[in-house]
Amino acid sequence: MARQRAFDREAALESALLAFWRHGYEATSVAELTAAMGIRPPSLYAAFGDKQRLFEEAVRRYQATYGAFTARALAEEPTGRGAIERVLREAAHEYAGPAHPRGCLIITAAVNCGPESAEVEELLRGFRKEAKAALRRRIDDDVAAGRLAPGTDTAGLATFYASVIQGMSTQSRDGATESDLLRVAALAMSAWPAETAGHR
Repeated sequence: MARQRAFDREAALESALLAFWRHGYEATSVAELTAAMGIRPPSLYAAFGDKQRLFEEAVRRYQATYGAFTARALAEEPTGRGAIERVLREAAHEYAGPAHPRGCLIITAAVNCGPESAEVEELLRGFRKEAKAALRRRIDDDVAAGRLAPGTDTAGLATFYASVIQGMSTQSRDGATESDLLRVAALAMSAWPAETAGHR
């Protein structure tokens, strides 16, 4: 009697991630998930719980893989300006990449959800708020270092750049190329406030 092939949990989770990314949370049915993952519904429930918990795990995987460029750029660049410019440039590359669905899972996966998916919407909204707060912290760093004037509207700038990133995700799903998105990134950086005299 042939032995049953071992269940590859990581491969199944990756397939679920791509399905959610391509279609969104609500539009991805359990039947579509199990077909993509190569398993039966009982195996999905045994391994991941329900659809929502599977989605939450897929989001964590996304953040650790495809979406990790944002946290890396914000952590590694020595200036706030450099960090945000790198985020925008890498978003252009990632969002238009041919190897996976376009755009950002965190931005697009719960755009058209009903009341029954309120927890999923809130989960993703929380991630987007934290991303915006992280942008603001790096802008605040430049103010603290004297690169930007003390009265700089760091909250407004963070909201602006978060809006640009969200717009780049939507544009990529509408067919914008990496080159198109890099032009958006360059234009967005032209809105960066003039640096103080000692740092020009």
